[in-house]
Amino acid sequence: MRKKSGRAGVAVLVGTRKGAFILRADAARRRWRIEGPHFLGCIVHHLVLDPRDGRTLLAACRTGHLGPTVYRSTNMGRTWTEAKRPPAFRKAAEGGKGRAVDHVFWLTPGHAAQKGVWYAGTSPQGLVRSDDSGATWTGVGGFNDSPDLTKWVGGAQDLTPDGGKTHSVLVDPRDPAHLYLGLSAGGFFESLDSGASWRRLNKGCDRVFPSADPDEGHDPHCVRLHPAAPDRLYMQNHCGIYRIDRPSDAWSRVGRRMPKAVGDIGFPMTLHPRDPDTAWVFPMDGGSVWPRVSPDGRPAAYRTRDGGRSWQRQDRGLPREQAWFTVKRQAMCADDADPVGVYFGTTSGEVWASSDEGAGWRCLAAHLPHIYSVETGRV
Repeated sequence: MRKKSGRAGVAVLVGTRKGAFILRADAARRRWRIEGPHFLGCIVHHLVLDPRDGRTLLAACRTGHLGPTVYRSTNMGRTWTEAKRPPAFRKAAEGGKGRAVDHVFWLTPGHAAQKGVWYAGTSPQGLVRSDDSGATWTGVGGFNDSPDLTKWVGGAQDLTPDGGKTHSVLVDPRDPAHLYLGLSAGGFFESLDSGASWRRLNKGCDRVFPSADPDEGHDPHCVRLHPAAPDRLYMQNHCGIYRIDRPSDAWSRVGRRMPKAVGDIGFPMTLHPRDPDTAWVFPMDGGSVWPRVSPDGRPAAYRTRDGGRSWQRQDRGLPREQAWFTVKRQAMCADDADPVGVYFGTTSGEVWASSDEGAGWRCLAAHLPHIYSVETGRV
């Protein structure tokens, strides 16, 4: 019998417009194999491995005429089970006007001490929770039924082309009751009581449009909380790159140190798992081009190693010209190896990887459908 290595392999989990794919490698990350597609023809907005058990996968799917749902696998995708009660909003009172979930957009495992707890962000903006590893889902009433929800979303609802979204659902590793989430559009929010109540946390961020209320007009794209230093958060916003160090309530725009010709507008952001000062972004054209594209058709990641005080371009191995893809907010991630592996997926169906913290890139897969999300896990 072959002796098993003590070093776990890496899985890269890819959600696309027409299904999900899993790329797997050993700990050395030299050779990769691709598995799938799973859910061929379905939109998979997010595919996430539960780090608490290393075997439970959840997939946020939009299944054509069957609508939005969540699937679960406990054997790395060999078999899947649909949620018995998928994410949904509370039914409206008779004669009232309710809301319907268009798609499940974001999946987040709960606190390490809460086995089986997951959170999901929806479109339109909503938050749901599962206490049984994704089998059944219940709306978080303190958010979905808040009388302030309409005010929170405000006039920015139409900023996101395919509907407003709840994303960047974050759980403080020190306290399962301490939650954050982002609304595109609507701003960034904090709860200290497991979602029973929320307050806005947007001070210091520029706004997409002016309003008499300084908490309106905000559009965070992706927010990351550092697992080793949970008071440090980074945000890729519609208006730039920001950082906050709690207990401060004010964000600082650290993206102003990016090259002016490139700017600090984009969608994704990912963090070094051990160093709170190191983060990566993938800038997009911040001008009048929509949907966004790589600036000048010359894509590159940018890394900071000093908390945003300086940024370095990382493009070795990437196309040098005529590459006009977009990298979406869930489509960039990092593993926990040493050196750290960084990964991103493109709207043109390519998965790119760096096994040396962004110094060099290679294409792991091409010709996949339009990529929505890229996540990693240890297997």
